[in-house]
Amino acid sequence: MDHPTVSAPVRQIPNALTLVRFAAIPLFVWLLLEDRTGPSWPAGIVFGLAAITDQLDGFLARRWHVESQFGKVADPLADRLMIDTAVVMLVAFDRLPWVALIILLRDLLLIGGYKLVVPRGYDFEVSRLGKIATWGLYASIGFVLVTEQSTWWPLACFWISLALAVIAAGQYVLKARRSVRL
Repeated sequence: MDHPTVSAPVRQIPNALTLVRFAAIPLFVWLLLEDRTGPSWPAGIVFGLAAITDQLDGFLARRWHVESQFGKVADPLADRLMIDTAVVMLVAFDRLPWVALIILLRDLLLIGGYKLVVPRGYDFEVSRLGKIATWGLYASIGFVLVTEQSTWWPLACFWISLALAVIAAGQYVLKARRSVRL
């Protein structure tokens, strides 16, 4: 199989897209503060673009064979921060119920667990279920952002995606426990 060869500057595009996602968080916050009762199309568009960069940076890194340790850590962290920021704000603005904050507990568990097991030789990789859950969270939160507060279907999508995210977290914990002696 022929692997495309890319120049050094082009190799940086996946990580640059991840950094753009980090930089988009303050813009997203500002835009959502402007339209806190919703719908907030500007915040929804920034959030949607963040979701697209998540897909694009991973696709490019794999296609060009330029996966990096930075990308393995920063990419999921950028997702967690963007999604968690959106959830906290939407709960604060009463557009998601407070129980949605369970996503923060899940993410704190994953980040804390990561710091515990990686130094012991665990090689973390995002699972297919983890990716599906992240895509679902991005989509459902985006739908919550751009619909009226009383719209039920974005919330149904959110709860399904949250359940998948919790299941994926459980799988990560089990895999880490099997792989690393704690």
